[in-house]
Amino acid sequence: MKNIIETRKLCKSFSNGGIQQHVLKNVDLEIYEKDFTIIMGASGAGKSTLLYALSGMDRPTLGEVVFCGETITNKSADDLARFRRDHCGFVFQQIYLVDSMSVLDNVLVAGLLNNKKLSEVTAKAKEILKQVDIEESMWDKFPTQISGGEAQRVGIARALINTPALVFADEPTGALNSKTGRDVLDALTRFNEMGQSIVMVTHDIVSARRGNRILYVKDGEIAGICDLGRYVPNDTERHQKLNEFLGKMGW
Repeated sequence: MKNIIETRKLCKSFSNGGIQQHVLKNVDLEIYEKDFTIIMGASGAGKSTLLYALSGMDRPTLGEVVFCGETITNKSADDLARFRRDHCGFVFQQIYLVDSMSVLDNVLVAGLLNNKKLSEVTAKAKEILKQVDIEESMWDKFPTQISGGEAQRVGIARALINTPALVFADEPTGALNSKTGRDVLDALTRFNEMGQSIVMVTHDIVSARRGNRILYVKDGEIAGICDLGRYVPNDTERHQKLNEFLGKMGW
């Protein structure tokens, strides 16, 4: 397996009233190409902090992140922004669509940041919107005119417009009901099956079942790793394996 990310002794600390809080502690891990990697753990364990450090959204206090063969921890803020633009896609719990722009334009603008031709980006945006089940009749609507689940699928299309090496998703179904959340998970799963590498933070076991590799974070460290194999709906043996692993982790 080819790795996309490797971390070496990754640490992240914050000062709170003069007291150092160590959120990540000497994390060594690898994220592999074409995997759907899930990061789980209790609230405050360091899941999102790890995600942001892996993606260059936040700088670690110590240690190193090697992403697509490049060490990104020593890059300037501007170089990191360009690196994220070229190599990363992001899907957040808070969707952050621009309310004054149409569904199609929200996806287009992310693609045009890479200085590609408008015709090329438009064709790709329309193709991806169809792949996430956003019908053409919705493309001219504004984010306030569509549902939360539809908006999140538009967010996935936006994350994929630049063909990222890795999509980072932070609790993408956290604000959705079970039906719309399942639609979002189905979209992410389809892209992973087509070869898209994904890292997703979640506290939800239903969402976690979509992954093939589970990283469990406890007190800022990787407490355990579970390899589940590729997602198959209604695979009770696979689900049982995940349940047993989470039980051992103290879930």
